[in-house]
Amino acid sequence: MKKFLVAPLAVAGWLSLTQGLAAQETVVKWLHIEANPPIVAAWEQVARDYEAANPGVKIEMQFLENEAYKAKLTTILQSKDRPDVFYSWGGGVFEAQVEAGVLRNISDEMRGDWENTLSPAAVKAFTLDGEVYGAPMLVSQVGFWYNKDLFAKAGVNAEEIATWDDLLAAVDAFKAAGITPIAAGGADKWPLHFYWTHLAIRLGGQAAFVAATSGSGDGFDGPVFVKSGELWQQLTQKEPFQRGYLANTYPEAAGIFGDGQAAMHLMGNWDYNVQRSNSINKEGLSDDVLGWFPFPEVAGGAGKSTDTLGGINGWIFSESASDEAVDFIRYFLSKENQTAMGREGYFIPVAKGSAGEMKNPFFQRISQNIAASDYHQIFYDQMLGPDVGRVVNDISTDLAAGIISPVEAAETVQEAWLDK
Repeated sequence: MKKFLVAPLAVAGWLSLTQGLAAQETVVKWLHIEANPPIVAAWEQVARDYEAANPGVKIEMQFLENEAYKAKLTTILQSKDRPDVFYSWGGGVFEAQVEAGVLRNISDEMRGDWENTLSPAAVKAFTLDGEVYGAPMLVSQVGFWYNKDLFAKAGVNAEEIATWDDLLAAVDAFKAAGITPIAAGGADKWPLHFYWTHLAIRLGGQAAFVAATSGSGDGFDGPVFVKSGELWQQLTQKEPFQRGYLANTYPEAAGIFGDGQAAMHLMGNWDYNVQRSNSINKEGLSDDVLGWFPFPEVAGGAGKSTDTLGGINGWIFSESASDEAVDFIRYFLSKENQTAMGREGYFIPVAKGSAGEMKNPFFQRISQNIAASDYHQIFYDQMLGPDVGRVVNDISTDLAAGIISPVEAAETVQEAWLDK
């Protein structure tokens, strides 16, 4: 395994000696959602390196599957056994945690040398009212991963899918060739909200989102969001997904795509690794078979083709987190460690200069897309807070299932937004 940076000595003052006895161990509970074995192994190596250089500190890695994590985190943070460090997508969910008083303020630790090593925009994602509560690790973009072999078999050219109508035509071509057009994990709901959200971005641009959230114009029940639902149902009515997709989870859908059973998968850049780890042979689609293109434009839409949907994700700290916990994450997110992880193709890091050594051509392209984007929208289900985000995921799924109309869906989101 690749060796990552050897940790420096931890902050002074943590070592506690009692009447000549050995140092008392400080345990840092680190809760994550990463299920990809190579990435987890790399993180474990960083933790072991840190422990070796800091006797008396134990990094205890704890794992929860994505959906279980989202469902249980609020309860976990209220328990005595809460983690010191845990994963965050930023946005309104993070802000709600700040307002609930369950996070540690790390402004003093972040400002200065540490902040100067990170992207300012990324640090801002974990800042509220001028105070910093978290440390960013990565950026991401959602787009269509595709299988070049299946595209060739159906006679579809990915480079020609520039508009929504082009995508619909491609779906027809795949179905005519007996190929499942798109894999989707409808059971988890959030993968489906990428469609409704992306369509709103393409139709209304940043202005529509700002107007809806600020109350300065049309709300989430306005024409842009109603139209998003109409176009989303235009796609779902073509039955483009694998049979039973509403009962399939995201990992299952990633595996279906990785096994070559669907031509496309709308997902973030993390799917590069997940489609491999969830495929039957654990190898998935190779780089020469795998392709990627951005979500298509919508004719007449106000959004720019360069507008991106994705995340700025990182780590936040429970209110009782120790100084050692903050020190460890500072080390974990050092330029050296982030450069190594970016080089291995684990994710797109935000430490300044770390993305420049990425070898993965897909991650290089996506990194350039985000850098060129004037509007990078954080996932609606995180940005709008836990209550509204849950509604967005619900209506996206209900629209796909045909049990709610586009008008009803938009009105439901607006009601949730006004009631939050």
